[in-house]
Amino acid sequence: MAFKEGFTWGVATSSYQIEGAAYEGGKGLSIWDMFCKQPGKVYGGHTGEVACDHYHLFKDDIKLMKEMGIQAYRFSISWARILPEGTGRVNEKGLNFYSELVNELIANGIEPYVTMFHWDLPYELYKKGGWMNPESPRWFEEYAAVVTAELSDRVQYFITLNEPQCFVGLGHIDGIHAPGLKQSVADTLQMAHHILLAHGRGVKAIRNHAKQEVKVGYAPTASMHYPETDCPQDIKAAKKALFQMPKDLSSNWAWNISWWSDPVFFGKYPEDGIELFGDLMPKIQEGDMEIISQPLDFLGQNIYNGLEVREGKDGEPEFIPRHKGFPKTALGWPITPKALYWGPKFLYERYKKPIYITENGLSCHDVISLDGKVHDPNRIDFLHRYLKELKRTAADGIDIAGYFQWSFMDNFEWHSGYEDRFGLVFVDYQTQKRIVKDSGHWYKEVMETNGKFL
Repeated sequence: MAFKEGFTWGVATSSYQIEGAAYEGGKGLSIWDMFCKQPGKVYGGHTGEVACDHYHLFKDDIKLMKEMGIQAYRFSISWARILPEGTGRVNEKGLNFYSELVNELIANGIEPYVTMFHWDLPYELYKKGGWMNPESPRWFEEYAAVVTAELSDRVQYFITLNEPQCFVGLGHIDGIHAPGLKQSVADTLQMAHHILLAHGRGVKAIRNHAKQEVKVGYAPTASMHYPETDCPQDIKAAKKALFQMPKDLSSNWAWNISWWSDPVFFGKYPEDGIELFGDLMPKIQEGDMEIISQPLDFLGQNIYNGLEVREGKDGEPEFIPRHKGFPKTALGWPITPKALYWGPKFLYERYKKPIYITENGLSCHDVISLDGKVHDPNRIDFLHRYLKELKRTAADGIDIAGYFQWSFMDNFEWHSGYEDRFGLVFVDYQTQKRIVKDSGHWYKEVMETNGKFL
């Protein structure tokens, strides 16, 4: 059995992680350009100033994608490359870069999926308060309109935001990502409300400026909890755990599904979150929830791992501690293939939208071997295990529209710099040479057979 006809197989990247050319082509500064200048913030003092030099090498990279049989490419756009000040003046060189990128993809038979925002906020907007500024939703709306007007005659698929859980939680609560702040719960809740408004206004801008019928989605993330057994009690407990809000405010409150997706699909914040936050709740104006809940065509979800759950003696969800020697990736992330069965299943049952897995993959200790190749059997095993589970949930009737492996090539891994490698393609950062890893060749067979042999 294979995945359904028309299933989308692709790879994903983001602008700051691969493009380089940080000060070329009229691009403005982003918060990541500035964060990387601060000593001690990024492993080894690494920056994304050159990264994979995709800005100059994109034609070669797309040629390689074609050789690998990749059907779709999810990439993000650098807001500061389009609008150097964040609003107002449009940088035509920046628009031309993405226009040429899209043309090259189409010429090679690869479907472009555009992500509007993958964490690299223009620094000029950060200086105006960034997402704390109540004008920020309109900044994003203006940006989305410019991009859509330029690309939508050729691009059909658009994603507004990537992982607000991360760029708020890691950037403004834990402080380990740009801009490196540790703000109060009240501040970050207000910021989150503005971000959700930006999403909604972005959706409206895309639809209003699209030059053809387009599909619009959203790509959050979270831990995808799964049941210890297939008994109804454990399944119910895992599902409840997945969508409930944190029990207290002592940790990173942003790491959840419901606060970020219920408003988008239901037009309201979850009741247990409202109760938890109490007087810290953000200011919500009349009409805000209508804007936030603009109709979407699909839900993108980035899924890497989850926690095992069973029903406890009190009838409530109980998280099961990981056993000694629990399998993990090079980055130390747990390997939990069942997350790619139960996560999409629970999400589809709740939100009832076609689901794309917009990111899934792992970091490995990849090296060039004596034979000049990159052998990564652990990545192949990981992907095989996870994709078998995704295939199982699709067979159960869950509408799984596509899968994007993270990542097409090794890249700048945020605060880890170039220490961690997630790619199907090895990048030698000294020479910019690309080598397709064994997993890249394996993934080609997966795509060619539509997952039949999994």
